[in-house]
Amino acid sequence: MLKNIFNPKSVALVGASRDKKSVGYGIAKNLVKGCVFKSKFCKPFKRKIFFVNPKANKLLGVKCHPDLSSIKQKIDLVIIATPARTVEAIVEECSRLKVGGMIIISAGFGESGKEGRILQERITRKAGSIPIIGPNCLGIIKPKFGMNVSFAPSMPPAGNIAFISQSGALADSIIDWAIEENYGFSTIISTGNQASLEISDYIEWLGKDKDTDAIAIYIEGLDDGRKFMETAKRVVKKKPIIVLKGGRTDTGQKAISSHTGSIAGVYNIYQAAFRQCGIHAADTVEELFDIAKTLGNLPPCRNSVAIITNAGGPGVLCADYCESLGINVVELKKSTIKKLDDSGKMHPAYSRHNPLDIVGDALPERYDTAINTLLSEDYISGLIVIQTLQTMTDPVKDANIIIKAKEKFKDKPIICSFMGGKFSKKGKKMLEDKGVPEFNDPKKAALAMKALIDRKENI
Repeated sequence: MLKNIFNPKSVALVGASRDKKSVGYGIAKNLVKGCVFKSKFCKPFKRKIFFVNPKANKLLGVKCHPDLSSIKQKIDLVIIATPARTVEAIVEECSRLKVGGMIIISAGFGESGKEGRILQERITRKAGSIPIIGPNCLGIIKPKFGMNVSFAPSMPPAGNIAFISQSGALADSIIDWAIEENYGFSTIISTGNQASLEISDYIEWLGKDKDTDAIAIYIEGLDDGRKFMETAKRVVKKKPIIVLKGGRTDTGQKAISSHTGSIAGVYNIYQAAFRQCGIHAADTVEELFDIAKTLGNLPPCRNSVAIITNAGGPGVLCADYCESLGINVVELKKSTIKKLDDSGKMHPAYSRHNPLDIVGDALPERYDTAINTLLSEDYISGLIVIQTLQTMTDPVKDANIIIKAKEKFKDKPIICSFMGGKFSKKGKKMLEDKGVPEFNDPKKAALAMKALIDRKENI
């Protein structure tokens, strides 16, 4: 049902505008150029594009039509970016033409009060079986196809994380952040008011999408909680779902009613529902994407974890965080310690227990021995590797060792915390590029490992 929206062969924009400060111009430029604000990830959308504007002949080199009916070709997807009062007639035209799907960008519907809700109900009825994203939404983005069917100003990198958001502005900001951090997305969906398609419909679609390995969601409220739970329970067995819920307080819930018109509900109820479905609940935007990156790139993990560090303090902190989260920092067996002793690579003062402190002067060879020895043990299921920067530390060689270990021990996740900035940057980037999650703070590494353990228990 959603193929015409997420992989259309032809797209028509109703409301294409010559006004460079308008939404209609922004979407038009995104369709032609890939983005308004140029980034290295932008590319043109290689599909048939039609613009509807009765007052213009051409826009950005694309012919303008007076209406949809004058386009004598099949239209898979129609984007509507006109004032709310005009949308009903356009939807009727879409229904007559039997278009494949619609994205209604326009605001002034269910989020704006009683009259808006009535108008939203009317356009939904008139659309019939044609699926609608929105109204009152940002649109959608699929970087792999160069598809920016939105008024977001730029294109993030292509990746394996899907993001569904009930806030278009939040999605906009995430895109800007993703460009800076090289964080890749398979799909970004701004749901808007969900007049037709709901979050559960997108989860169902993404569960079958070969380009998506994890689904991150920002939720404000659900109108059909039962449908959401039933869908999530099915999909989470195949792909992890991570949710950040907005509207946890009375103040937040009041804000939601004027934002998307959703039913916020009591947060405790949502938490219980998420647990029942096997959904991972995030507390912050940063955590939402940290956990999505981890679950989308690493295998689930049994609750028996080891920590390797070249500094005592960060190792202690990480052990504290792990214990507070219920992570089993497993005791090292005597046979494991003997292997480390016999290797001839360990410093005489190394810790000989978990966390395994291999001491501040650790060269890459010591990391190599420690990592491979611990991962070779059946009773150790996952590893957190901490690196602090000393004069002899080599972040690039350490990163290479970790990347090779990830390939060798495919069923055992490695999460890293390369603590530092400028001089650790190249090693950090190498890890991220090869799908090894890296966090500057050991607490984030512990939270990520906890998510992998929870995932193991939920599938």
